[in-house]
Amino acid sequence: MTFIIKGSDLRVEDVVNVARNGENVELHPDAIIRIKKCRIMLEKKIEAGETMYGVNTGIGEFSEVALNDDQVKEFQKYLIYNHAAGIGDAMPEEYVRGAMLGRINVHAHGNSGIRLEITLTLLEMLNKGVTPFVCQKGSVGASGDLAPMSQIALLLMGEGKAFYKGKLLEGSDAMDKAGIEVPGLKARDGLGTINGSNVLTAMSAILIYDANNWLKQAEIAASMSLEALKANMGPYTSRLHEVRGFSGAIRSAKAIAKMVAGGDLKEGKVAHKVQDAYSMRSSPQVIGAAHDALAYAKSQVEIELNGVGDNPIFFPDEDMALSGANFQGTPVALPMDMVGIAITMVSVLSERRLNRLNNPALSVGLPPFLTKGAGMFSGMMLSQYTADMQIVEQRILSAPASIQSIPAAADQEDFVSMGMNTAIKNFQIIDNAYGILGIEFMAAAQALDFRDYNFGKGTIKAHAVIRKHVEFLDIDRPLYKDHNTMKELVKQCEILEEVEKEIGELE
Repeated sequence: MTFIIKGSDLRVEDVVNVARNGENVELHPDAIIRIKKCRIMLEKKIEAGETMYGVNTGIGEFSEVALNDDQVKEFQKYLIYNHAAGIGDAMPEEYVRGAMLGRINVHAHGNSGIRLEITLTLLEMLNKGVTPFVCQKGSVGASGDLAPMSQIALLLMGEGKAFYKGKLLEGSDAMDKAGIEVPGLKARDGLGTINGSNVLTAMSAILIYDANNWLKQAEIAASMSLEALKANMGPYTSRLHEVRGFSGAIRSAKAIAKMVAGGDLKEGKVAHKVQDAYSMRSSPQVIGAAHDALAYAKSQVEIELNGVGDNPIFFPDEDMALSGANFQGTPVALPMDMVGIAITMVSVLSERRLNRLNNPALSVGLPPFLTKGAGMFSGMMLSQYTADMQIVEQRILSAPASIQSIPAAADQEDFVSMGMNTAIKNFQIIDNAYGILGIEFMAAAQALDFRDYNFGKGTIKAHAVIRKHVEFLDIDRPLYKDHNTMKELVKQCEILEEVEKEIGELE
């Protein structure tokens, strides 16, 4: 399969396919025409001596400084040098690849003024597996992700470093080994490569994809716990949620009802309370709210993926250049802050169900801490400690970054999105979420083994997958191995994949 880049129709799933799974890309012929047309206009304006930000002027606080003809030629190089100012370890390659894809899609609109060679080189790097070394920290998410994007742009001059076939090489060596010609930078090429929020947007797209899979697994884990706790399944009747109207809650209730279908609890063959605690009864409303938040964030991220985030922006048909702030990361940062909060919220709900499974006063007859030898053995008592620690970390990380602006560039850039902070902390939040949900899965599987009635088809399959990897806790053993195994199982989505094969998609 090859993804055709045309400046539109780039979806979250496409970003994952290219960035993570290595799908090839190709530039649509119409995009090539648009890029060439815009470059012709730009070069005419340069020849006419028309003042254009970042082409024949400095940038930021130096935007009023005019550059002479000789300086225009050298300015792009020093622009990239100056802005390649990140710090820290290398970003995962999928983040960088996603950013490169997003930048090519911006160029495909034909409003950026760069040479076609720049876009085609980025495309060739994607297809041949040359991924620039980019430090994880340094972007404030306005004026674009300047620091990380500049480390990508270094490769366009044969500089910097890059990963190629599993090795970190000098940029020139990586390009040479891959058979990619270095295009160099001319007027506008540097700023036209870096001046957009492409890194934080690519990271957000990947996070949204992973978070959707995690939320579906949260519904699977909830279903297992509900069956183990002899829940009243009436609150999972879709009609109840349809009269309120929230699409996420309707979706979540249907998914959980689908999981338990065919089981004795769903069929009314197991006695239950008239009303359960909120952590059991309101799972569709809570997980559903997270689904709705994720859907909104996805819509915003996909607008950004397919929009022109650049400065200045050129309009060849009107022979016009406009300088503005389409690089501002706030439209992505704000909804993505909400996504991080939503993941934390659902994790808290998971831990509350874990508490009910462990607590003999709340577990409807399950042994204390899910062990047959309470007193001699502590069962899953300490597993809850581990989940609680991770939730506290999630809560700390859930403080929104989009309100944390610190002015930069002598107050020329006096409000920035801090969207990269949002993107980074969201991956830390979901990393903890994998562990928390993994522990609930483990506890729910343990609890189901103490019950002697029939479970839903989806629950049976999820339990079987877990038992392939983690044995029943008969006597106490060190649990860190099981915790890490379960965390990885959730991250790799094996439970989700097998359950959906068995009962259909949980949508």
